[in-house]
Amino acid sequence: MTEFSVRLANRPGQLATLARLFADAGVDIEALAAVSDEGLFHIRIVVEHAARARRLLMSADIVFDERDILHTFVPRGSGGLATITENLARSDVNVESMYLLHTNAEGFHLAITVSDTDRAAQALAV
Repeated sequence: MTEFSVRLANRPGQLATLARLFADAGVDIEALAAVSDEGLFHIRIVVEHAARARRLLMSADIVFDERDILHTFVPRGSGGLATITENLARSDVNVESMYLLHTNAEGFHLAITVSDTDRAAQALAV
């Protein structure tokens, strides 16, 4: 999976326009986070098909950043999130973003972007 970060003007319809672009191109959004700040709308979109999303954003002249995502599983119960974030911290890996993809009876499936993907994969035993 891949995360695309875009910044748009914080106006009505900006997210709708972006969502329609992805829908019309057949790019499924796996996870999304959006926050407004000082007149800008920061949108992070997680997709499975990075090449299609990249071409779509480029053809729409939308400036974006792109990051690989680690997919990890956190067992249900107290302390699971604390354990994985402590393992990342001990490996000197900074968490850039984190998304809850879905849950089930056993636990939580998370998508994470980090400062060092290789070290993070070792720390999480991905």
